[in-house]
Parts: sequence; C-alpha cells; structure tokens
Amino acid sequence: MLAFKYISLHYLKYFMVILIALVMFMVGFDYMENAEKLSKSANLLLIYLVYKSFFAVETLLPLALVFSMISTKIFLIRSNALVSFYSLGYSRVDVLRPFVAVSAVIITLFIALHSLPSFSRADELSKNIRNNAQYLSPTRDLFFTYKGKYVYFSQMLPLMQKAEGIRVFSVENGSLKEVLVAKEAFYRNEYWHIKDADIIIKPDDLSFASLGIKVNESQELNILKGFKPKMLNQVYEGKVNFTISDAIEALILLDGQNINTNSIKGALYKIFIYPLFVPCLIIIIFFFVPISVRFLNVSLFSFSAILSTLLIWGILFMLIELANNKTISSEAGVIAPITVLFLIAFRQWRKYRLVRS
Repeated sequence: MLAFKYISLHYLKYFMVILIALVMFMVGFDYMENAEKLSKSANLLLIYLVYKSFFAVETLLPLALVFSMISTKIFLIRSNALVSFYSLGYSRVDVLRPFVAVSAVIITLFIALHSLPSFSRADELSKNIRNNAQYLSPTRDLFFTYKGKYVYFSQMLPLMQKAEGIRVFSVENGSLKEVLVAKEAFYRNEYWHIKDADIIIKPDDLSFASLGIKVNESQELNILKGFKPKMLNQVYEGKVNFTISDAIEALILLDGQNINTNSIKGALYKIFIYPLFVPCLIIIIFFFVPISVRFLNVSLFSFSAILSTLLIWGILFMLIELANNKTISSEAGVIAPITVLFLIAFRQWRKYRLVRS
C-alpha cells in the first residue's frame, strides 16, 4: 500500500507538469500562428484560448500519461527506489499496478468529459471564433433524407435551434407526390415546429384534363421527430466531434434509415476505445526498463521510449483520420490496432505477474 501511494503521487505529479507544459506549448504555438486572424475582442480571445486548451487536452492527455510513466520510472531508477521495492519483495507487476490504476481512472474521467459539448466540440467552436468571430456559424444548403422524405434547409442555426428556407419533398414509387414549403422552423419538444407552410400537391394524372397542381395552406406542423439541430449539423456535414449522448441518439435514430453511420461509429470508437491504448502502452514499455541505472543508459532509453510512444500515437491518429474520411472502416482504424496492443500488453502482464525482480 505504501509503495502504491508513493508511486501514484509521483506519477500524478509528473502527469500534471507534463500535461500543462504540452497544452501551453500547443495553445501558445496556435496563438502565435493565428493572432492576426483572431477578433480584437478580449472576451472572444479568452474564450478561443479556453476552447483551444480543451482541444489540446483532448489531443495530448493520452501522450502525457505515457510520458509521465516514463519520467516516473526514470525517477524511481535514479533514486534507487525501484531496487528498494524489489528488495522488499514487490514484483514488477506490483510496481506497475499504480501506473495502470491511475491511468485507468484518468482515462475514465477523460471519456466522461466527452459528454460535455464544450469539451467534445472545442476544436469546432474555436475554429468558428477564429473564422467568423462567433461560437457557431450557420450551416447552409443542408440536404438530407429521412423516413422516405427529402429535406432541404437553406440555412440552419444550431445555437438558436432554428432553420430557414425549408423544403420537404415526399416521393411515392419514385415519383414526386408533394412539396412542403416554409420560411422557417424551430426545434421544440423533439419536433421541428412550423407555424405557416404551403403544401404543393402534384396530381396523379398529368394530362390536360387534370385539375393541375393544388396548393394548401397549413399551420402548426411538426416534422422530423428527434432530429436535433446539432445532430443534423454534425451527421450531414460529416463532422465527427459528437458528444456521447448525441452520437448514441444519432446512431439509434438513423438505424434502418439507409444512412451511412460509419462516422458516428467512428466517433464512439474514438471516445471509448482509442484512449485504451494508454494503459496498454504503459504495460508494454514498463517491462523493457532495467531495474538499475547501472544497466540503463537513461538518455538513450528516454529518447527511445518517447520516440516509440510518438510513433505509435501518430499511427493511431493517422488510422483514426483515415476512418473519419471513410478511407478504411472504423473497426480497422480504431478497434484493430488497440486490440493488437492489448494482446501484447496482456502477454507481458501474464508473463511477469508471478516473477520477482
């Protein structure tokens, strides 16, 4: 218990220092690059830096956890604390447990943060502030299909939960049946509410003897149940920065609608599966480190461990981007590499769990 607490406290200390340093570096570098493009408003500038910090945490926190383990392990070797623990009868797995336990708790909190829109959509919001001097830019010319109907919004304002220039096309047996035309709609009580609309009905008989097109005026219409503005904005513009609840709701809602949901699955895999590479990589790297500085070139080990971590992280990040762009499947881009790392880590853990130093 004493060893667990001692190692955990040092691991947390190194983690906080490294994470803050990485976030400050990323945010500072971004600010220097985009300072001229940012609004002169102090409030917008501060909010931009906050959102960029959230995005930096989302990107760099897994790296910081692995780098902190490397730093803590080197500290234990240099101070001869590692040799002391082994002399007292602790096994390598006993020393490894604090790293795995602490990283697992932090990863759990990290995943939970994706339920907050301000965290999961931080990159999108910061780009809107930089490019448009506002949090959310309107989505224009949104065209999609839902439950056999084709829907067009000329403009959608997610923050106001409002859409303008609505057209809803109803098709039967491959032929246009009617068109609903409205100036605006508001999302209320899980429906898109339209106050005034014109419904243009095409006759079945297109001969000269037919009555022609019929136009009905309608009031108080509710359409597109459950299609939240943010969900529409993200699903049909191909964005992948979902919150956990939005992604699950979108997946349930679009199931059976003949709509490609790979981007939504990829977003969920990235939230829940991708961070698991951290404890796996910690286990793999841990067992390659000797117990004493006499058997270790610290500089060479540090360089090799950091380089290996960056290489693996870069490959995972590349595969996730390829999955987001639908070049490869989400399963191949996220689940497969994490599974490989897990199997290697499990083999290492099983091999050393009963072995003393």
